[in-house]
Amino acid sequence: MPGKRNIYLIGPMGSGKTAVGRELAKDLGFTFLDSDLEIEKRTGVDIPYIFEKEGEAGFRAREAAVIADLCKLEGVVVATGGGAIMNDHSREQLAATGLVIYLRTEVEEQLKRTRRTLNRPLLANGNRRETLERLAQVRAPLYAEIADISLDTSGKRVRAVASMLVTLVGKHGFAPLQK
Repeated sequence: MPGKRNIYLIGPMGSGKTAVGRELAKDLGFTFLDSDLEIEKRTGVDIPYIFEKEGEAGFRAREAAVIADLCKLEGVVVATGGGAIMNDHSREQLAATGLVIYLRTEVEEQLKRTRRTLNRPLLANGNRRETLERLAQVRAPLYAEIADISLDTSGKRVRAVASMLVTLVGKHGFAPLQK
């Protein structure tokens, strides 16, 4: 896959992008990065604070800049934020520079996995189920549009998903780095 030097995990919140990404990177000997954590490192504040002060549009602009920078790297597994694919340019960059893996999960599973989190501004107000269903309706086609691999994580353990992905990415030319 010429030009495809990274692995990007996309999908809705609670699909396992961060947890699976860490394991997958370890298995492959790649560096793991999380775009939300990169935003927090650069700004020195957490995501809810950015949403509060700059709104979603301000956060999305920061997110697009971070995605652009991460796409310049090589040998990384990147867990993207659930909304990173809303930006056309970010979608193009992800698809052009890496193997894109769409981690799908059912809304019921998302509700379970996100029930204790306080770091998800889009779930802070209103009906969580309705919010997740609305986001899925808008975002699922965008995830599918750029995905090289799609895998349902509902009811699966992190280790099992990472192991499946090692096999799947191997079929796309991504082998573990020699240590």
